[in-house]
Amino acid sequence: MPAAVRGGSRVRAKSPAKAPPKAVRRAAAPAREPPGLSPRWALIGAVTVLALALGVTLATGHRGQRLIAAIGTGIDGRFGDAGFRLRTIEVQGASTLAAADIVKAAQIYKNQPLLGLDLDRLRKRVEAVGWVKEARVVRLLPDTLVVAVVERRQMAVWQHAGRQSVIDDHGQVIPEADPARFATLPLVVGEGGASHAPEILPVIAQRPRLMGQMDALVRVDDRRWDVRMKDGSLIQLPADGVENALMQLERLDQRSRILELGFDRIDLRNPDVVAVRPRQNQPPIVSPTAAGL
Repeated sequence: MPAAVRGGSRVRAKSPAKAPPKAVRRAAAPAREPPGLSPRWALIGAVTVLALALGVTLATGHRGQRLIAAIGTGIDGRFGDAGFRLRTIEVQGASTLAAADIVKAAQIYKNQPLLGLDLDRLRKRVEAVGWVKEARVVRLLPDTLVVAVVERRQMAVWQHAGRQSVIDDHGQVIPEADPARFATLPLVVGEGGASHAPEILPVIAQRPRLMGQMDALVRVDDRRWDVRMKDGSLIQLPADGVENALMQLERLDQRSRILELGFDRIDLRNPDVVAVRPRQNQPPIVSPTAAGL
């Protein structure tokens, strides 16, 4: 409200009364910015200081390197004051289960000065997570960090020595993966099962009828596989020539629908003969030879 200044109560007889001065509206003074650097001047100042520090390094060697480290800490704080602080972390290419472990391994926190992050060291920490095949870390100024990963493909659950682990498509264990959350993955059992699973599982997956009835792949003496079916029956595969043996099984199934009828055991270890053992109280099944299939 404008202030009106009035005189005393005494009025001279011959002098006309003075009109009160007109009120004058004044714009409010702009609020002063708090001390600190704007992003633009912070950037210009940082470049100048780093250029000087580089000259010092060339002249003084290791003492200059220590000086740069100290200057860098100060500059990072200045950039933080100017608003370059971590507000958002974007994890790309990772499943929900993997993303939580990735953020934890990155060891970063909200409001951390963004320009002070060692991106190469951060990338190595992320790639040490079992879920991650490779990673890339990018700063998006003023306040975002992007962690883009290629996640390992979960292939199977491996059971050995009373323990279960999730393995990827190279047979490597993913330590952070909880097997209970991957009940739909094929089960691989036995010593050597993890390292050899990438060889056999793609071959089985090409045969949906067999894959749909399979309960587990059992590694025998770390040299060959048995296919354990959901109804308890067994298919014995050879150590070599698995593809040909499964082709024999397919032809047998086309002729007799053996996978639907059920059996106790099918022995495919001999490339010349397919031996079929029926279940008890089941009509005998003729064991066809490879030539007769």
